[in-house]
Amino acid sequence: MASGSTFSVIGADVVITGNISATADLHIDGTVEGDITCASLVQGEKSEIRGAITAESARMAGTVNGSITARELVILKSARIEGDVHYDALTIEQGAQVDGRFAPNARQAVKPVQAVPSSIEAAE
Repeated sequence: MASGSTFSVIGADVVITGNISATADLHIDGTVEGDITCASLVQGEKSEIRGAITAESARMAGTVNGSITARELVILKSARIEGDVHYDALTIEQGAQVDGRFAPNARQAVKPVQAVPSSIEAAE
């Protein structure tokens, strides 16, 4: 984390209805019903987000019902995403579920889509 930046955690027992706009890095374990705009987003496995997400970087592990726009996007195998995904750099772990379209951000795609082997394959 850069000096001077802050980090906010939304706990598993928290439900937020409304949009979130933050210059801070967010870690969401709870439920958000609204759009999220932040610098960096980390979503816990049990988390649920219903709304559009815009972030510089995002690491998704839970359920999302809405579009995601991020420069650097990582979708982990536990993620369940329903919505379009816009990215510059994209990593998808084997087993992740995405129901939507993938498109590079309007500027340009920095890196191609990259498949990451699951831990089972890595052990073989």
